[in-house]
Amino acid sequence: MSLKKNNFSSFDKKNMKFAINLAKNQNGLTGTNPSVGCVIVKNKKIISYGVTNLNGRPHAETIALNKCQKNSSNSSIYVTLEPCSHHGKTPPCTNAIIQSKAKKVYYSIEDSDLRSFNNSKKILKSKKISAESGLLKSETKKLYKNYDYVRKNKMPYVIGKLACSSNFYILKSNEPITNDHSRKVSHLLRYYNQGILTSYKTINSDNPKLNCRINGLEKFSPTRLIIDKDLKIKMNSFIVNSSIKYNTMIFHSSSNKKKMIYLKNKKIKLIKVDLNKYGNMDLKYIFKKIYESGIHNILVECGIKLTNKILKEKLFNEFYLFKSNNNIIKKSRLNVKSINKNLKITFKNKDKINTYLDKDSLMHYY
Repeated sequence: MSLKKNNFSSFDKKNMKFAINLAKNQNGLTGTNPSVGCVIVKNKKIISYGVTNLNGRPHAETIALNKCQKNSSNSSIYVTLEPCSHHGKTPPCTNAIIQSKAKKVYYSIEDSDLRSFNNSKKILKSKKISAESGLLKSETKKLYKNYDYVRKNKMPYVIGKLACSSNFYILKSNEPITNDHSRKVSHLLRYYNQGILTSYKTINSDNPKLNCRINGLEKFSPTRLIIDKDLKIKMNSFIVNSSIKYNTMIFHSSSNKKKMIYLKNKKIKLIKVDLNKYGNMDLKYIFKKIYESGIHNILVECGIKLTNKILKEKLFNEFYLFKSNNNIIKKSRLNVKSINKNLKITFKNKDKINTYLDKDSLMHYY
């Protein structure tokens, strides 16, 4: 049973807060594994710390213990998530903790992965290692909201994003609407997600790059995910021509062998999706396939029709609406008031995010 919140000392809370901050730094960058922070304390001093490595391995506990250089006996280990106790692609972290001869382990919440859920405490206590959970539980629970959703639903965590003018219009051409500050935040969203989803219509009209263009973070560009029923994507688009450099997947229902061969030669992964009785591809099926491919967090940047369809099917977990301070009065414009209306219907909560976007604004729906 977890200790009550007020039974943990301020020193314990301080160490777990450090572990939580470590985990936050890697959140979204650890592949299918959760980002975990670990802090090791001995004689009231921090002797080591670690965070889950990029793409999920090694785990935080292993990294922190290896840095100790066998000085971890009689130490206290603070970890944000229950240490794994199952054999996966790496040995269980409980094994490493037992071998370290640590004295105490504090973890914040149980792992929602059923292979480890609520097992670590029994294993550690059987080896005379004190194990307690519940330290700063409410803070850590927020950290693993995405991870828990994915584990429970076997679906990716989906974040939508749209930029429009102050009078709710977007341009038909690929001209920037919001300012440079807003665009940098958009690239941060790409950085924090494993995949970015759009449709062939957006590719053909805007010829976007769909990569992360923040200096130093380019290698974290997400996998491009394209919905294209009849393989109408332009073969001279940036997406097709850069597919050897950037991972790209197209979901389609086409039987056009010539196009399929061409796209496969471009190293694009093609996934065939059967049509439903209405002649449409099933979005839930596509999202399930994305999950099965190992992409658990996706950002959606697409046009009005697909955005509204995803909203109506309640497949968005969050949504970011960027608004410029300027109106659009050009004839080549599209009205997105329907999306704004559906956002209010779909989501219970919204916050205006206090960011340094100059005169632009950013609303977060969740």
